[in-house]
Amino acid sequence: MADNIEKLKAGEAQEPIAALLNMKLAELTPGYAKVTMKVIPEYLNFNSMVFGGIVMAIADQAFAYATNSLVSPSIATQFNIHLISGAAVGDTLTAECRVLKSGRRIGVSEMTVINQAGKLIAKATGTTVVTG
Repeated sequence: MADNIEKLKAGEAQEPIAALLNMKLAELTPGYAKVTMKVIPEYLNFNSMVFGGIVMAIADQAFAYATNSLVSPSIATQFNIHLISGAAVGDTLTAECRVLKSGRRIGVSEMTVINQAGKLIAKATGTTVVTG
C-alpha cells in the first residue's frame, strides 16, 4: 500500500490529463485522496457555465488516486455524478474521494467536489475493478 502511494505521488508530474487541466494532488493516504483545480475561462461551455465534464474530471482524478492507493491497478467500471451547484471562473475546486469498500475484485467509493467557500458542487459514487 505504501508503495502504491509513493508511486502515485511520484507519477503525478508526468500525468497528461492532470497537466492539461492543471489538477494538483493535495493529499493522498490509504483509501483517501484530495485533488484541487482552479477554474479557468476555457472550462466554460456555450451557456457560459463550467462544463460538467470538468467537474466530473476532478472527481474522477480523486477517485483514481484513492482507489489505486489501496489496490493497483484498479480501473473504473461505473461513475455516477450529481451536479448540485454551478462553479464559476476563478473558483478553486477541491475533490475528495473516500473508498468505502476495497475488495479483492471490486471497490466502491464516494466523491465530493466543493469550491473554496465550501459550497457543494457535486456528489459522486464510483465502482472499480481490480485488473492486476
